[in-house]
Amino acid sequence: MEKGLVSVDRWTEGSQVYFLTHLHADHTQGLTSRWARGPLFCSRLTSELFPSKFSDFDFSLLRVMDIGVWHSISLVSPSSGSQAVLQVMAIDAHHCPGAVMFLFRGDFGCILYTGDFRWEAESKQTKIGRTMLLNALEDDNVDILYLDNTYCNPSFDFPPREVAAKQVVDIIASHPDHDIIIGIDTLGKEDLLLHISQALKIKIWVWPERLETMHLLGFHDIFTTKTSLTRVRAVPRYSFSIETLEGLNTMRPTIGIMPSGLPWVVKPTKGDDNLFYSFSTHLKKGKLSEKDGTWTDKLNGSVVGRFHQYIYSVPYSDHSCFAEIKEFIELVQPTSMKGIVSASSCYTDPLYYFGKLCGANQLSKRFCYKLGSKDGDERAVAVQTKYYSGHSSSTKATSKRRRGRMNWVMAVRRAHRGAKIEENDSSD
Repeated sequence: MEKGLVSVDRWTEGSQVYFLTHLHADHTQGLTSRWARGPLFCSRLTSELFPSKFSDFDFSLLRVMDIGVWHSISLVSPSSGSQAVLQVMAIDAHHCPGAVMFLFRGDFGCILYTGDFRWEAESKQTKIGRTMLLNALEDDNVDILYLDNTYCNPSFDFPPREVAAKQVVDIIASHPDHDIIIGIDTLGKEDLLLHISQALKIKIWVWPERLETMHLLGFHDIFTTKTSLTRVRAVPRYSFSIETLEGLNTMRPTIGIMPSGLPWVVKPTKGDDNLFYSFSTHLKKGKLSEKDGTWTDKLNGSVVGRFHQYIYSVPYSDHSCFAEIKEFIELVQPTSMKGIVSASSCYTDPLYYFGKLCGANQLSKRFCYKLGSKDGDERAVAVQTKYYSGHSSSTKATSKRRRGRMNWVMAVRRAHRGAKIEENDSSD
C-alpha cells in the first residue's frame, strides 16, 4: 500500500483516512477532542462510546462500520494523483466492547490488522468470526498480518475466559466475610463482572464514569455506585495496590483480585525467590493451598496465583494466549507478519516462533529482552532469531493474486501500538 493513505490506531498527520480498532488508551494516544486530520472509521459500538471519551470531538468526522460488511473508500494516490479504491471490512476482535480487526483489500493485495484480540477456539463468537473471515478472504492470501503479539511466548498458557471467570467466583464465594476489590480498566471485562453478578446474585460497585459506560452498553440494573449495596467492587486498575488493600484491611477484611494474562507480582508470600511460574503448572487439586499460597481450580488444575496475603492473580485475559495466536496464524496463513506491540520490555517478534507458518522469504533478525537478576539490575540479552523461507505444508497450494501489487507492506511504528500502512521495499 502506498505511503500516505491509511493509518490504524495512529493519529499523527500524513494519512488520508484513519482507523480505530477500539477505545483503550494505548490505542488512542494522540487522539484528542480537537483532532481533525481526516475521517475516522470505527465500529458502531465504538462510535456510541466515543462521546464519553472525547466529548468535544467533531463527530462529522466519524465513519461507522458495520461488522462483516465490505466498505469501499476512494483515495487519491500521493505519487500519481490517480484514484485508488480501498476495500475494508471490520470483524469482531472479541477483546472489549466495540473492538474490531480490519481486513484491507486493494491493488496492493490483502492486509489484516488484528488490533488487540482474543481467539478462543470453542467460543461461539470466535466460530462466527472464523466463518466471517474465511468468507471475506475467499481465495485471497493475507499478504501482511499485523498481529497482537502481547502474549506471543509459549510461557503464556491460560484458560478460556469462561473458566477463569468461574475461578474468580470460587475465590469470592470462599471468602464470604470479606469485601472484594477487582482491578479493571475503563473498558473491558464486562463479561467477567456479569458472570460474577449472575453467579452470586449480587450487584457490583463501579466508579461513576464506569457506571456511565455500563449504561451506554445497556447494563442498567447490575451495577451501582452505592457501596452499601454490595461487598464486591470493581476499581480502576491504577488504584489496585498493596497499599490500598492493606489500608482497607485495617477497617474490614478485604481481598483483591487482578484478572490478567500476566501474573500480578510484587513478592512471594512464603519467601520463595521464584516470583514467576507458568499458569499451566498443575499443583495440588482442590481449593486454596495454605502451604504454598496458590489457588488451583478443582476442575482443570489451572493455577491462580496468590502473591500477597490479600491479592489473587487470575489468568483472565482479553488477549490471545500463545496457543490461540498459533491457531489464528495457521487459519490465516499469511505471507508475512509483524507484531503490533513493540514497546514492551520483553518484545518477541512473532516470526521468531511462527515464521515457518509464513510463505515469504525472511531475513534473520535479532531482538532483545530484559532479564531481572536477584540484585535488581537488568541485562539486555540478544537472541538470534531464525526466519523460515518457502511454503510450509500448511500453506495454501494456490492463491488468487491481484495485479499491480506493491512489493511489500510494512508498518512503521511510532508509539506503543498503531501503524501507518505503507510500502517499504526493505526489511526493518
